[in-house]
Amino acid sequence: MDFDAYERRLWAGRATAYERGFARLTAHTAGALLDAAGVTAQTRLLDVGTGPGVVAGAAVARGARVTAVDAEPSMAEAAARNVPGLDVRVAVLPDLPLNDGEFDAVTGNFVINAVGDPPAALAELGRVLRAGGRLALTCWNYPPGPVQSVAADAIEAAGVPWPDDIPVPPFREYSSPGAFEALLDGTGFTEATAQRVSWEYRVDPEQWWAEVYVSRVGSNGVVIGRQDSATVARIKAEYDRLIARYAVDSGQVALPVVAILASATR
Repeated sequence: MDFDAYERRLWAGRATAYERGFARLTAHTAGALLDAAGVTAQTRLLDVGTGPGVVAGAAVARGARVTAVDAEPSMAEAAARNVPGLDVRVAVLPDLPLNDGEFDAVTGNFVINAVGDPPAALAELGRVLRAGGRLALTCWNYPPGPVQSVAADAIEAAGVPWPDDIPVPPFREYSSPGAFEALLDGTGFTEATAQRVSWEYRVDPEQWWAEVYVSRVGSNGVVIGRQDSATVARIKAEYDRLIARYAVDSGQVALPVVAILASATR
């Protein structure tokens, strides 16, 4: 399956489920992302893949003039609801209905790993940036940390083969600091830097299971959702076993997270 077509199907109508689960996880990098992009009062910012508008809202709080886009209509609707007055549009990389050099800064929080042609997407982001403008992006590290891998490990431990029709993200080959920097350098940007960032995400493991995997958020959720009840129960048992090693107080787990924060100048 074409990766972009897969992504459109994967996230169709998933805004509410994403907002309850992964959006709380990825909100951790919002401040660092805006700092890396140099976003302050009156910065003309484009936030791509805005999701429910977490980064856009934080930028508005800084006094920035924000335009946000997302490929999924339900995400754009959530962003408009969460950030009153936000200029938010439905648009799919690498084809943005925006003018050349329109923005001082562009941010994208965990969106570059969800595009089918990363060089083309970066070229388009460079097009809408003014000369000297700043780009800041986050992506998941590969190999992933436990917060991303625990479900996949549970699926494997339960003896469920990974489906052939779920494609590997094209960005995976760039999911290290050095490769990400080289990609930015090769697509017209300068002063590219990328570094790993890590933190612990505390969550109730039953809540995480329900709000992410039962709700079919992401590819792991898709695989789990395809199984019969007995197989789901087997995967859940493995999930419970694997996630227990991260248990902390109050019935929560502290899941290690590893991501990459990259920035560059146009």
